[in-house]
Amino acid sequence: MRRIYLDNNASTPADPRVVAAMLPFFTESFGNPHSDAHAFGWEASDALEQARKRVAALVGADAREIVFTSGATESCNIALRGAAGRATERKKIVTAATEHSCVLETCAALRGGGFDVIVLPVDGGGLVDMEALRGAVDAQTLIVSVMLANNEIGVLQPFAEIAALCKAAGALLHTDATQAVGRIPVDVRSPTVDFLSCSAHKLYGPKGIGALYIRWGARGALHPPAAGGDQEGGMRPGTVPVPLAVGFGEAARIASCELERDIAHARGLAAALHDRLRARAPGLRLYGHASRRVPGNLNIGFPGVSGEAVVNRVGEHLAVSTGSACHSSIAEPSHVLRAIDPSGAAADQGVRIGVGRFNDREDIEQAAAMLCQAAGC
Repeated sequence: MRRIYLDNNASTPADPRVVAAMLPFFTESFGNPHSDAHAFGWEASDALEQARKRVAALVGADAREIVFTSGATESCNIALRGAAGRATERKKIVTAATEHSCVLETCAALRGGGFDVIVLPVDGGGLVDMEALRGAVDAQTLIVSVMLANNEIGVLQPFAEIAALCKAAGALLHTDATQAVGRIPVDVRSPTVDFLSCSAHKLYGPKGIGALYIRWGARGALHPPAAGGDQEGGMRPGTVPVPLAVGFGEAARIASCELERDIAHARGLAAALHDRLRARAPGLRLYGHASRRVPGNLNIGFPGVSGEAVVNRVGEHLAVSTGSACHSSIAEPSHVLRAIDPSGAAADQGVRIGVGRFNDREDIEQAAAMLCQAAGC
């Protein structure tokens, strides 16, 4: 039996076109992009800036607003710690209970440094409690950090409303858009955000590189958390890995050209899988808002069956998960599923499925059969 990969929320396979674009920059065009005295450096620098333009275009930004990082975790840290490092009078940070651990743990660390951190609840569909947000965001708020699309349940937050609240209060707005960029249309101008984090390996690019969008005019609101060079405008010192940046740029170019096709493909296959599972397991639960979710994401629960048991039973042939890959080695229930279902049933039963660009109908048919067999239905 062939192996089937349906864990595209954790990571996507690199598109062959991305790999082909990267290869020359390992062996032929291998110069340091920050060496400006010779042709090898110029060639690498030109490739880096072309990649920056492509990433910027994918999110509606200017190339000068893109800072390359090692991934979204570092990007989130630069945004939050950088804003805290420049803070004077405003000492409140607002986030949500379903954020990725890189945001929640960074906020917890900043709380220890004297910041007032407000963690907002979410409703049963995973949407931020907007009344709580209105009550939390005020003249003391430094920054609000809310995911555009959740990494476990795929829920899309009401970002236009969130951005309007932040603007009215004069608060900065950061979004971890790792699960959204390259999967749905993203425009940093509408609604306006100050900072956006993303990773290449969520959109069929290489692991080890991401980006932080910093709105033109908001750079002065960040204190660079690290020192050691003036690369990336001083925001992220160190030699930028050109092959990875080129791969990121090519992945962004492909996503820009094929976004509508990818959305329809992922949405159709995920709906087909959900239909087949419900037909075999009538009590199947779908965690997260039914329609406000990123295409391809399903988080389901078989009644009375542990999600961990299901994942373990199919793991040899089918890649699905019980939650964030960042916590897969920790024997704790998903904090996201606990937030949407305090009873604990969701956290115990949830199985995350991520359909992607390279899945097909045969994958769906076989996955449905394996999951139902593992769940005893």
